[in-house]
Amino acid sequence: MSNIIYIGYYFKVQPLQPAVEILIAELGYAGFESFVETEDGVTAYIQKEEWNDSILDDIQILNSEAFEISYTFEEIEQTNWNAEWEKNFNPIVVDNACSVRAPFHEKPDTKYDIIIEPKMSFGTGHHETTHMMIQYIIKNDFEGKSVLDMGCGTGVLAILAEMKGAKPIDAIDYDNWCYLNSLENVERNNCKHITVLEGDASLLPGRHYDILIANINRNILLNDMETYVNALNENGLMFLSGFYNDDIPIIKAECMTYGLKHIETLERNNWVALKFKK
Repeated sequence: MSNIIYIGYYFKVQPLQPAVEILIAELGYAGFESFVETEDGVTAYIQKEEWNDSILDDIQILNSEAFEISYTFEEIEQTNWNAEWEKNFNPIVVDNACSVRAPFHEKPDTKYDIIIEPKMSFGTGHHETTHMMIQYIIKNDFEGKSVLDMGCGTGVLAILAEMKGAKPIDAIDYDNWCYLNSLENVERNNCKHITVLEGDASLLPGRHYDILIANINRNILLNDMETYVNALNENGLMFLSGFYNDDIPIIKAECMTYGLKHIETLERNNWVALKFKK
């Protein structure tokens, strides 16, 4: 990893929300892999080998008249990423029941305490969707259920699922940083029933689950929905997030095409999470 060179983009955004959240989501889809929210916007990082001079051409929010967004970018020296995350990563506490924190945070008084080393696979802008998915896991029955955490990132949702009694659990991500980070976090939290896999929906044929969790962007959800549904057992539950309130109609329509029934909607700052049953 020591030879990896990054390009850093420094965005100034007015007003900050929801522009920063939307910008992070669009940049993530374009290949940026980590983000640090700042007082006046967000800093985004992409590997130099993944970068090109037209990388921002498809970032639609940059053309929005509702926000004023400016940016500069530069090639950056190899950085002590753990020190960066230690400065910028805040713990998450959900419904006073579940905490997600780094090892350098104090242990809170919560029933479920998840320790992650965020590294490059975690961005502080992802808190809204993570928060809602954690809410779903907290209040639904996972005891003895087979679970898939698709697009697992740090593995935090798979880890909480095991704490809730789920087994066996598959955690899948196509990004190598996420795969390695999930392996580390699974071990850090002494999980025994999670298998971490590097790949995408092409790994799913032949696999079946009682519960499927997918905190991914809208386009991937729509593209892979049929594969997800085929992997879900009858009467199984599917929890989806990673998209906005405006995306609900198209997501629901796609799910209903495959016979899923919409059960519940959660919303935080224009981000949403949906619960379906097969």
